[in-house]
Amino acid sequence: MSRITKNLLLVGSLPFDTVEEVFRTMGPRLSAHLPSIPDGEVGDRLYWTCFQCYRVLHGHPDVETVQRPDRINGVENWRPSGYRDQWIFRVRPGAKEVRFGDPGWRLGYAKEALNSYFVFKTLRKEGFIAPHVRFQVCIPLTGSIIEHYFRDPDDYPKIKPGYEQALRDEIAMMTKKIPPEDLVIQWDACSEVLDLEGFYDWTPKDDKFERLISPCERLTPSIPDDVLVGYHFCYGTLGGWPIVKQNDLALCVKLANAAVERSGRRVDYVHMPVQPDRFDDAFYAPLSGLKVGDTKVFLGLIHHQDVPEGFSKRMAAARRRLPDFGLASVCGYGRRPPSELDAIIDSHAAAIEALAQHRHG
Repeated sequence: MSRITKNLLLVGSLPFDTVEEVFRTMGPRLSAHLPSIPDGEVGDRLYWTCFQCYRVLHGHPDVETVQRPDRINGVENWRPSGYRDQWIFRVRPGAKEVRFGDPGWRLGYAKEALNSYFVFKTLRKEGFIAPHVRFQVCIPLTGSIIEHYFRDPDDYPKIKPGYEQALRDEIAMMTKKIPPEDLVIQWDACSEVLDLEGFYDWTPKDDKFERLISPCERLTPSIPDDVLVGYHFCYGTLGGWPIVKQNDLALCVKLANAAVERSGRRVDYVHMPVQPDRFDDAFYAPLSGLKVGDTKVFLGLIHHQDVPEGFSKRMAAARRRLPDFGLASVCGYGRRPPSELDAIIDSHAAAIEALAQHRHG
């Protein structure tokens, strides 16, 4: 039986300046329907993996910076405006392996999580967040760092083992400092999806799926069983969602099946986005091939700028192939204008109400 009984998921980032704003705003309005709540990935993490570039990779003695984002008005800048001015790295010639010191803290995920958890548990105790809600930490899978920022495939075996060990150390630190029964780890797979859709022209074509899914079996088994684990498969928002248009849900279903099979422990949920303009059965037909057992499936049917009729048509089309699922947006909202926030919250609240009506209708 699934350990998740709630039917709404917040995928990750939100357009706030502080984690306190996230919890005080989202908690009272949505947490009754959420199994967990993220801290909004505020600050540097609003640009997702980019903070790993300047905090972790840039300046590492065994890594060379090949390219960095363009200056803005002549002033240095670490945030890319699009794929033209991304960070690009390579392993320094002569280096046989890249390792990361300060285990548990070097990547910054544990430090951010512990600071956010203190705010989370304080506001939950004060009633801003429903008592059952867990604290959700979103971490990119390996390919969303290595394959994305390193353009020479010969570098992958030199840096992947060390980076994955650093990820395991970060999670070990989190589960040491945060009660496991209060924690959710969500693996975010965006570059993996883009690579499999053919967006990257620098990655090896042979055994591509194996290369991108295999981190699941190296990273996930060590997470304590009391921690909930989920996967978010993403089509990216840099420059607007999606970076690559979905033809159907076949790739997400294939990834979900493989992640559940190869994670070496229970996977509590998978999330997959849905194109807003697809109401035809062909798009949703791959859902009939899901083989994830009692893992909860969240579909990204919520598009907050859509009309309610569009959401209802997508939900009806999905239910023909998968009668039971939870709801989410396609991705996080961290880079959306804050002025859209009320509409974002309203759309989530309306969607969960519509789902309840469909189930009892």
